[in-house]
Amino acid sequence: MKNILVIGSTGQIGSELTMTLRQRYGAEHVVAGYIKGCEPKGMLAESGPMAEADVTDGTAIAEVVSKYRIDTVYNLAALLSVVAEHKPRLAWHVGIDGLWNVLEVAREQHCAVFTPSSIGSFGLETPHDMTPQDTVQRPRTIYGVSKVTTELLSDWFHYKYGVDTRSVRFPGIISYITPPGGGTTDYAVDIYYYAVRGEQFTCPIKAGTRMDMMYMPDALRAAIELMEANPDRLVHRNGFNVAAMSFDPDMIYHAICKLKPDFKMVYDIDPLKQAIAESWPDMMDDSCARREWDWHHEYDLPTMTSDMLEKLSARLAHT
Repeated sequence: MKNILVIGSTGQIGSELTMTLRQRYGAEHVVAGYIKGCEPKGMLAESGPMAEADVTDGTAIAEVVSKYRIDTVYNLAALLSVVAEHKPRLAWHVGIDGLWNVLEVAREQHCAVFTPSSIGSFGLETPHDMTPQDTVQRPRTIYGVSKVTTELLSDWFHYKYGVDTRSVRFPGIISYITPPGGGTTDYAVDIYYYAVRGEQFTCPIKAGTRMDMMYMPDALRAAIELMEANPDRLVHRNGFNVAAMSFDPDMIYHAICKLKPDFKMVYDIDPLKQAIAESWPDMMDDSCARREWDWHHEYDLPTMTSDMLEKLSARLAHT
């Protein structure tokens, strides 16, 4: 039976991943790791064990791993793209210094480690249409630089020490549970909140700017299924492209209008978000993930939009 530590369990992905892992492996086998000031609440706190697990404190991570006999770590500690540009030193300290601490503990205590990368690891020189698995990256944001470093450092620990490291390059992730928190793709979450509340949405990204996106249930499956995959099949390890849908603001707007015809959207472009968005792929080629561990997505834009509006309406009605 796996014993799992989720570092960053109260974050955008971590809060939902922790609960999904508890349903899959048993609540007592999944520890919700958190930092001071971001303690788990509600069902996340009540449904299973939790422990302070700050990646910048390697000794504390080692103690948690030892205490709970952890064999698998999902390391989700990182700053989101826009936040990272305003706090670059902190972004590096958490994302890279913290990752080093986690990988060192994994080397010493024989753990597998999942640390997600992102479409932000690509840059302007990267082919934007059907971005290959192996291609030039060269990002110009500290967020992207840290993600490329994450991939390379994780690979190095695998080839040098045999640590079982794995990751995917997540696209923008859309969820009706976790509100947006400082990412370039957050507009694609915000827009549903405005639609459900019957308010006009002001989009910070230009029409025609396509980016890869994924619905949270698919993102959770990608993380879990990669960690469950047969290692003998993995040619790649860190930085699998995973894709589900690609759209621009007009496309998501029109998908919502099919179900909410009175919904309105205007544009007020955020220069920083737009510059970041233009450096990212329009659509990734995820054939390696499909071939090496049978990755597939289940949601496209219409099915996601229908589910988002239904679930978010029910959720906001009770708040």
